[in-house]
Amino acid sequence: MSFPVFHQGGPLMYLILAGSVIGLGVFLERLYHLHRARIDTRRFMEEIRALIRSDEVQKAIDLCERTPGPVAHIVSAGLARYSRRRADIRDAIEDAGVHEVPRLEKNLVVLATLAHISPLLGLLGTVLGMIRAFMTIEEMRGIVNPSDLAGGIWEALLTTAFGLLVAIAAYVAYNYLVARVGKMVLQMETSATEVIDLLAGEEAGA
Repeated sequence: MSFPVFHQGGPLMYLILAGSVIGLGVFLERLYHLHRARIDTRRFMEEIRALIRSDEVQKAIDLCERTPGPVAHIVSAGLARYSRRRADIRDAIEDAGVHEVPRLEKNLVVLATLAHISPLLGLLGTVLGMIRAFMTIEEMRGIVNPSDLAGGIWEALLTTAFGLLVAIAAYVAYNYLVARVGKMVLQMETSATEVIDLLAGEEAGA
């Protein structure tokens, strides 16, 4: 879209554009963060399981500290309480999860907000454009050519189209990231349950 045509949409086009830039920045930042937090959970838990069964809990903790991501963090929190009761281990893991989940969901609300307000901004631009068109009709006492209304109609159509485009992109990005976060939270819950069972089994055996 060329700059003159973009400018024809009116000042709200710049507000919608600013929102799209912010949304793109949030999406790329979250994508990078989730990529760094992703690990091979199955292989990681196999190593943790082997170390616990070999009674090498400290080595398991060291492995967690070397491994990035929330799964390793909550496993480490549970291992740090390996000599405690099962309830204490569960509480430590839940406390760690309380801090990890908000980190995964950070700034997702920005994308959700953009998906909701971008069409509204486009609708506002449509209303303002139609007002401008009707004001032109009034000023010319109803004797107008289509070219006389072109400015208002351009503003009405462009803001609506651009607002919907940004909203659709933000909505798709939001749902994609939510799905990624949900998958990671499920891995956290599964790993936490396995660690609790392993440590409780070791405690019972002792």
